[in-house]
Amino acid sequence: MDLEATKNLSESHTIGNYILKSKLGESSFSTVWKAENKITGGEVAVKQVYLSKLNKNLRNCLDCELNFLSSVNHPNIIRLLDVFEDECCMFLVLEFCSGGNLASYLQQHGRVQEKIAKRFTQQMGDGLKILQSHYIIHRDLKPENILLSGKESGVVLKIADFGLSRRVLPDNYVETVCGSPFYMAPEVLQFQRYDYKD
Repeated sequence: MDLEATKNLSESHTIGNYILKSKLGESSFSTVWKAENKITGGEVAVKQVYLSKLNKNLRNCLDCELNFLSSVNHPNIIRLLDVFEDECCMFLVLEFCSGGNLASYLQQHGRVQEKIAKRFTQQMGDGLKILQSHYIIHRDLKPENILLSGKESGVVLKIADFGLSRRVLPDNYVETVCGSPFYMAPEVLQFQRYDYKD
């Protein structure tokens, strides 16, 4: 699929078994689409990664994202449903979370009731335990990358956007400064090395 054709998509376009409906978001190297599965009619999110825009480090992050998401099935981690590629892009088909992201939720609801905050904290902790058990550092964990699924009374948080993630085995460290500055860990901002436990 032509890179410029999808970046400026104004009408539905089919790629593989999916009909791209509308743009949900984009970064310098990917676009996320709301899409429909042609076979089941179900809603999905399709992350289109422009391979030509990936340097070696970002390609390693993409490989980490694929390996991690394909090996995990947890209610607080976004589910990877399918992966395919064409001559210029890789497509990650992910579960669609109709509740938007945590940043939008907080903006819309303002102060969160204690029982909801407690439930959200528990769910985040459960998701982070899974990352730690796989030695994954997310490196861009922020409200915009925490999606909400389900209805108001049973909203489930899902950690998403593993585009900067990396697997770091015990006794290994990384020094790469990446992520969103307002949400970076102090050791990253201070240019210190860090591991999967930090």
